[in-house]
Amino acid sequence: MRALVTGAGARLGRAMALKLAERGHDVAVHYNGSREGAEEVVREIEGMGRRAVALQADLLDEGATAALLPKAAEALGGPITVLVNSASIFEYDNISTATREKWDRHFGSNLRAPFLLIQALAKQVPEPVKDGNGEPVAQGLVVNMIDQRVRKLTPEFMTYTLAKAGLWTLTQTAAQALAPRVRVNGIGPGPTVRGHRQSESHFARQRAATVLGRGSNPEDIVAALGYLLDAKAVTGELLLVDGGQHLGWRTPDILGPG
Repeated sequence: MRALVTGAGARLGRAMALKLAERGHDVAVHYNGSREGAEEVVREIEGMGRRAVALQADLLDEGATAALLPKAAEALGGPITVLVNSASIFEYDNISTATREKWDRHFGSNLRAPFLLIQALAKQVPEPVKDGNGEPVAQGLVVNMIDQRVRKLTPEFMTYTLAKAGLWTLTQTAAQALAPRVRVNGIGPGPTVRGHRQSESHFARQRAATVLGRGSNPEDIVAALGYLLDAKAVTGELLLVDGGQHLGWRTPDILGPG
């Protein structure tokens, strides 16, 4: 079994690459600028007895993106059957400050690159095998890292949110188009890793304000990945791993008991 994880040199991408290795996959560890982190992940995976390779690509470069999955398959010695689209640009804007540059960066990294990588996976994934009931079992799995924001819309992070909403639509339509050969699902994290704009106190308040009074941790995200690896009948779904952030309802218009 072979997997490609984008943005795997740090943060959640790193955690998911290591999880896949634990589950018996050889892993292509993609990075853009985090070379040292990616090489460290490769060493950790090799320490588990699995094959690993670090591959650099700028996912805003269409040619580099289109070549990434074939390079991963060649380096690992066979078809890639699991693709985790984890790499993401996450920059603040709103409807007044959004620029064409921000639009292109967010749509390029969060929608166009996953689209190209899914196309490449579909071209080389093996045909389904039959289970004990004679029913097909998809040999390919795509996991798109989306965001709980697509279920709880706000006007903040405007072009990022639009791109992630497109990725959620792609998750569903690709699941339709590629069945029964490939399952396509998404994971929607909430407050999991502190953002570059956030202070520690702001991040703590954000986590505490969820319905469950807690955020999610990398362990929760990799648990969702493990479920999707095992759940052979699940496709076109979005697992929101966000402490119930998307269910938040205490807004000024909710007055409570009279």
